[in-house]
Amino acid sequence: MKVTEHIENAKGKTLFSFEIIPPKKGTSIDELYNNIDPLMEFKPPFIDVTTSREEYVYIDKGDGLLDRKITRMRPGTVGICAAIKHKYNVDTIPHVLCGGFTKEETEYLLVDCHYLGIENVMALRGDAMKHQQYFEPSEGGNHFACDLVKQMTNLNQGKYLLDVVESDYKTDFCIGVAGYPEKHLEAPSLVSDLKRLKEKVDAGADYVVTQMFFDNKKFFDFVESAREIGITVPIIPGIKPIAVKRHLQLLPQVFKIDIPEELISEVEACKDNKAVRQVGIEWAIQQSKELRDFGVPVLHYYSMGKSDNIKAIAEALF
Repeated sequence: MKVTEHIENAKGKTLFSFEIIPPKKGTSIDELYNNIDPLMEFKPPFIDVTTSREEYVYIDKGDGLLDRKITRMRPGTVGICAAIKHKYNVDTIPHVLCGGFTKEETEYLLVDCHYLGIENVMALRGDAMKHQQYFEPSEGGNHFACDLVKQMTNLNQGKYLLDVVESDYKTDFCIGVAGYPEKHLEAPSLVSDLKRLKEKVDAGADYVVTQMFFDNKKFFDFVESAREIGITVPIIPGIKPIAVKRHLQLLPQVFKIDIPEELISEVEACKDNKAVRQVGIEWAIQQSKELRDFGVPVLHYYSMGKSDNIKAIAEALF
């Protein structure tokens, strides 16, 4: 079932969903299942599965030289989506990136999703590689998330890359895109960033999931501004509970977000990360309650591979 259909069928009730990270190459999927199992009692209608970009590794050739190779440390997003869908009978949403993929590779991936009965996809540009100052698209790949949405929309219309005419074999993807309550780190302003979001929606995106934020007012203002410029699709807030003290430095640095002073003070007063984790849980619970009262269609949690804190939050809400 499509995300938009899940929301419509909920008839105003706020749903629960979460995002997982594929296990590292060579490890077992059982660890992933162990973190999903405790969350299934809250009946998530869908689960997101992230995709990792390629990265460079350096192999010692033994003569003082290093050989640079490209690898993927967390492959198998589509396979993991299929496994979770089969095991739990829940819809899964693979993240599809511009970076690291040609348009042909993207088409093959989307066709595989269609074969597997995966009805929802998340279209993302992806981050720059570590050695890049700015994002650089792969040769033959999509440059922006908007381009990726257009490719997905074309497949929904039966337009394949190498087909001269439209095909009778059409996909029917529900397309999600990212939104940024505090703007994308590369955007010159919130206004320009909202214009880019409107372009993605106009290109065929069906719903929006936001980047994490810790101040609900930023989300409320974001939604109001999005509605004012004509974005009418569902907007789902993304929530990440703080779990360790270093998140105070790491999250603003990586995601260019602000953390409220009250939360900073509470975390800094903690004697250990166990106490920090509890502060993060309690903050996320209050944040979620306020968002639910606001009428958000879904509360979407970034689990980052662990589920104990997400479970504690869900127990207080669902």
